[in-house]
Amino acid sequence: MCRHVAKLLIGQRDIAALYESGICSMDRHMSRTRNVYWQGVRAGAPFLLVVAPFGLLFGVVAREAGFDLVQAMAMTALVIAGAAQFASVQLLVDGAPVFVAILTGLAVNLRMVMYSASLTPHLGKAPTWQKVIMSYFMVDQSYGVSIEKYEKDPAMPLPEKVSYYFGVISAIAPFWYGFSFIGALAGSAIPPEYALDFAIPITFIALVAPSLRSLP
Repeated sequence: MCRHVAKLLIGQRDIAALYESGICSMDRHMSRTRNVYWQGVRAGAPFLLVVAPFGLLFGVVAREAGFDLVQAMAMTALVIAGAAQFASVQLLVDGAPVFVAILTGLAVNLRMVMYSASLTPHLGKAPTWQKVIMSYFMVDQSYGVSIEKYEKDPAMPLPEKVSYYFGVISAIAPFWYGFSFIGALAGSAIPPEYALDFAIPITFIALVAPSLRSLP
């Protein structure tokens, strides 16, 4: 693209000077980063098949547990961790104290510490504001898909690794929020025979299967 623009603006003889100045190199870099972002989106897209029913299920369960729409969505936005949300809600339904439900949610999410440690060699040098956002969006899918890519292509530049990570979560997070909202609106209107809870084991199977190298 930069070469075509250069031809239009300044002619063929000055194109080399543009490349030497780094302008066209920057253009190529930005184009590559955008391509990697969309690779991440495509890699994360298959998880919509399980994120959608998973989100619906949480919305329904939260309403049946006595949460109003605002409370259900606040938990979805603040926690953004399905397993922890289900565990905490179930404890609240059973009459457990709030602090017990919070501690249980934290315990369920302890795996995120291991995820973070695993990603540190790849993303640890990213700007602080990017790491804060990536930490918020650290879920099983964003970790599993991203770490598989990084291990297959360890020479990826840091900006491309960050872009890929955000691409993966861009295909997942909006639908998690959206379908949780739909489930919370629908409440108990979704018939139990649809068995939406199949999404939980399917999600983990989809994450683990690509990492298997051999059968025992």
